[in-house]
Amino acid sequence: MTPVVELVEHAPAVGVALPDGVGRALAALRIVDATPDPYSPGRWSLRAGSKVGAVTVTVPGHDELTVWIVPKVPIGRLFFLLGYSLDPAGAWRGGEVDVAEHREVLPALAHAVERQVDRALRQGLLQGYRVTEETSPVLRGRIREAEQIRRRFGATLPVEVVYDDFTTDIAENRILRAAVERLLRLPGVSREVRRRLLHQRARLADVTVLVRGRPLPEWRPSRLNARYHHALCLARAVLEDASPEHGPGGLRVEGFLFDMNKLFENFVTVALREALRGSGCIARFQDPLHLDEARTVRMKPDFVLYGPGRAPCAVADAKYKAEKPGGYPDADLYQMLAYCTALGLGEGHLVYAKGNAGHAAHRVRHAGTVIHQHALDLDQDPAGLLADVAEVAARLVNTPHV
Repeated sequence: MTPVVELVEHAPAVGVALPDGVGRALAALRIVDATPDPYSPGRWSLRAGSKVGAVTVTVPGHDELTVWIVPKVPIGRLFFLLGYSLDPAGAWRGGEVDVAEHREVLPALAHAVERQVDRALRQGLLQGYRVTEETSPVLRGRIREAEQIRRRFGATLPVEVVYDDFTTDIAENRILRAAVERLLRLPGVSREVRRRLLHQRARLADVTVLVRGRPLPEWRPSRLNARYHHALCLARAVLEDASPEHGPGGLRVEGFLFDMNKLFENFVTVALREALRGSGCIARFQDPLHLDEARTVRMKPDFVLYGPGRAPCAVADAKYKAEKPGGYPDADLYQMLAYCTALGLGEGHLVYAKGNAGHAAHRVRHAGTVIHQHALDLDQDPAGLLADVAEVAARLVNTPHV
């Protein structure tokens, strides 16, 4: 049986007996903070950071080790943050998929994806036109003249042709199959969910399997694929590069990790944008700026609001965790002051997940810049959380210029 270590996000370190090769592998992969115990050979100190989920690590010459990292926020709240950031008007707001029964992230993710894929496929697989290029014994579609001359040297048959094929082997179905295949490889998926995932894979059996590591095929939301939207949003989260699959030195890694820092940042920026719809302003995420006139010092605030004429109106940065017992870290204030200075704004806004301090406002000496620090309580229901974001958004539109 595979040894299992369970950690809690940002909790104190746990001492675990591990072979040195496995401990070094965990340290190299940066899945958790792993350091050898200087006083007890064969024991390692493991501490989880902001990544939550599960991974199984196989080191050549050693047994597999599975590491579970449990989030501090309830599973249902985590998936609301994820679902809202992917699709603000989507099914997650209405609670169509119940993940509250799960304590760990990965089983909840597998359950959620399977339920959404099932809903997408209930009316049958979506079909669409796909451009196909092939060598054919009969003329079909259009002749690829350049290829015919290059490959056939004037021969009549076979013919190099291109045509539009009406098929189920389209980008949307390929992405769903790739997500199902990925989840079937991950640790901790229950027998019942695995059985249902195998059923979904059978539904998609005629769809091409995507090559691991290659970019996902592009698809565009439309009325025709509307029933796929929620499933495709979750599938994208499964297939993005937050999920490690391999490591250096022959390591094999299977698992899935959410970075709570990135998840919180995505939620805050999307929720602020949605709260400011109709204000006449345009929101930009990670907008590249420069601090100096020579444009050598680069900056990327999480959220910049622009008014008429692309004049900056407000700036905000999302911070998932206060890093010290005394309150918010001072380095965040320095960073926000630089943003405000570069943008010519009199106020800046830092948005935290609720820590050990409430709202605060600091007026910078000799500059007059005011930096606000807001705290969002992630333990409250979604309606209350969005109401708190709306309050922050109201402050943003009243930000004065320097």
